[in-house]
Amino acid sequence: MDQSKISRILAAMKEQGLTQLIVSDPAAIFYLTGTWIHPGERMLALYLNVSGGHKLIINRLFPQKDPLGVELIWYDDTQDAVELLSRYTEKDRPLGIDKTWPAGFLLRLQELNGASAYRNSSHIIDDVRRIKDAKEQQLMREASLANDRVMEQLIPLTGKGFTEKELERKVRELYAASGHSDVSFPPITAYGKSGADPHHSTDSTRGKRGDSVVLDIGGILNNYCSDMTRTVFLEEVSQKARQVYEIVREAQQRGIDAARPGARMCDVDNACRSYITEMGYGDAFTHRTGHSIGIEDHESGDVSAVNESMIQPGQVFSIEPGIYLPEEGIGVRIEDLVLITEDGCEVLNHFPKDLIVVPLED
Repeated sequence: MDQSKISRILAAMKEQGLTQLIVSDPAAIFYLTGTWIHPGERMLALYLNVSGGHKLIINRLFPQKDPLGVELIWYDDTQDAVELLSRYTEKDRPLGIDKTWPAGFLLRLQELNGASAYRNSSHIIDDVRRIKDAKEQQLMREASLANDRVMEQLIPLTGKGFTEKELERKVRELYAASGHSDVSFPPITAYGKSGADPHHSTDSTRGKRGDSVVLDIGGILNNYCSDMTRTVFLEEVSQKARQVYEIVREAQQRGIDAARPGARMCDVDNACRSYITEMGYGDAFTHRTGHSIGIEDHESGDVSAVNESMIQPGQVFSIEPGIYLPEEGIGVRIEDLVLITEDGCEVLNHFPKDLIVVPLED
């Protein structure tokens, strides 16, 4: 296990008067051990104790070739995995549980009186994961630069007459060809009115002259996610669409300028939202400004009006304001990832944000 990360988690546990914690989220277990284990319906539980003696309860169906740095407690399908876990828990003390542990396992542990009380302690892991160390920061840089290259290849394809679904397949092909293990999320490739739906599901729509095209894409490279959005236009752009585009671009820049240590996440949201509102489109900005990202595309800690947490160096999150006008068939969103530094932020995406008009091919 990564002892630096474990030490940070144990310190947080002590601060909250918690001596023991169960981690079940495969992403969190990868974060701590460097190994992905996908247990399906079977129990996987990393038991941490501030006194040491950490253990990973794991089914024999998931043999490990490399050492994980923690004692492995094996079980098979004929055994009661929760009863096995209960042999190691401190019955007279509270036990932290993360948010992904299935209720069936928790209820069974309660039947066995595995602890004196049970606490939702997901925030302990989430808070540690939110601050990326130097290695993680470099992996996020590399993933975002690779995403820039995919976007550069993708944009010319928007004018070639593909349907949204066909264009989505092209996105996946570009990621596969460039060494990514998968996409970070289902790509959004939305023409015209489809782009005015912030989370449109791709369909058989084809782009036409004057359409805005929202391209929201990300890939997984070396286990870390990228995510960016660019909006381009086919053949021509109306004066209204151009105006909307420039408002979104300015709003996004204001959000980037506000992203610095000591500010709050809600301050970044407000920097984007207040400008869009000032320009008369507040009702058309219908989602939060961003989300944290790392091993998973959406991690704990969003950029929203209600998140008053202080921004700290090492955080990575998206800044992605948008304006959506379904009646006029205009949708514009611009997104970059930022890494918080000691005195501001580093924008991880470098693909240009100047308005692009893509020629339509016959």
